[in-house]
Amino acid sequence: MQSLRSLYNPIHIITGLTIWGLWFVALYGGQGVGCSVAPPPLEDGPWTWLNLALLVLSALTTLLLLALAQLFRKAARRRGCSDRERFVASVSAGGNLIAAIAVVFIALPIMALPPCA
Repeated sequence: MQSLRSLYNPIHIITGLTIWGLWFVALYGGQGVGCSVAPPPLEDGPWTWLNLALLVLSALTTLLLLALAQLFRKAARRRGCSDRERFVASVSAGGNLIAAIAVVFIALPIMALPPCA
């Protein structure tokens, strides 16, 4: 059994999509709370404090997922790892990369739409 700290533990296969799911809940939960507590004026369009906060959260999440994808990609290319370890690291890298792409595409409307319209 691999340690949780090992890059070759199969639990890392779902790490990227788990982070994406948490980000998704935080994004829309934060938008809902922000719109109910202190809604920004509609005249400001997409350039509001709420959209800026959601955009920063999205950028940080994307950077985290890309860094994890790079980490697992490097782990898959290490010499001396078994086929099983290489498979786990490769699938983990792919999952993190797919999650990063999903964050970017879901966050794109933040730059174009007012948050509470």
